[in-house]
Amino acid sequence: MMKKKTVIIVGGPTAAGKTAAAIRIARQFGTEIISADSRQCYREISIGTAKPNAAELAAIHHYFINSHSIQELVNAGTYEKLALGYAANIFEHHDIAVMCGGTGLYIKAFCEGMDDMPNIPADIREKVRAEYEANGLLWLQQTLAERDPVFYASAETQNPQRLMRALEMLEATGQSITTYRKGNTAERDFNIIKLGVTLPKEQLHANIHKRVDIMMEQGLVEEVKAVLPYRHHNALQTVGYTEIFDYLDGKIDLPKAVEEIKTHTRQYAKRQLTWFRRDPLMQWFDATDIDGMMSHIQSTVQA
Repeated sequence: MMKKKTVIIVGGPTAAGKTAAAIRIARQFGTEIISADSRQCYREISIGTAKPNAAELAAIHHYFINSHSIQELVNAGTYEKLALGYAANIFEHHDIAVMCGGTGLYIKAFCEGMDDMPNIPADIREKVRAEYEANGLLWLQQTLAERDPVFYASAETQNPQRLMRALEMLEATGQSITTYRKGNTAERDFNIIKLGVTLPKEQLHANIHKRVDIMMEQGLVEEVKAVLPYRHHNALQTVGYTEIFDYLDGKIDLPKAVEEIKTHTRQYAKRQLTWFRRDPLMQWFDATDIDGMMSHIQSTVQA
């Protein structure tokens, strides 16, 4: 029998050092990286998404970076199909592929598969988006708690994208999104090794603050201005962009926008950690412990 191929997944919170760790691992095995970041695939937004820099992208080939326009709809179901294709491409020449990113739902889709969901008409998406923008997160939370308590009981209640998706499903089908979640896990024909990468809380927060300051120096405001015509697209309903939109709308001043980006990024990192820590297969490492990661990989591959 042929030995199974292996995907090494490097997950964890934003600004923890995942990219550097993944590149070190990919170099060690002479292979390529599949991004698992839901925003870095968009060509039009680079500064606010903290894409790998030019040197990093030149060092190792990355799939799913700069691969789409923000006018295209990309979701976890899309990602599952794309990432399986990327892995197959890598496996033509290598026994090991590396996946790196912080979008837990995309990684879950790749590893376990996604349930088939009904398509949501564009007018319903736009209606839900407009209501959320007019009424805010609290309204969204209260609406789902009242109309779909089963979903809401286990929902990421601070994640407006997930809540809007559930409300769209209610509006389009009259049924809870949980109705379509069969919970079946797809069988993959490759092995999966999951590495969780993080840092002590104080260091992680310091990295986040420094990263936001660098984004501002690099021209985040100008980048957001350039995508103003697309501000209602899903890709831009995210930290780093919504705060600058508020600044450009005159709702807050620039120092307040920067402060909010830092706060919201810290909150996002906490949600990422909560998501990944629910996975019992994730082995955790300090971002600087490359030797520990390599030792774990070697022992798992040989087992």
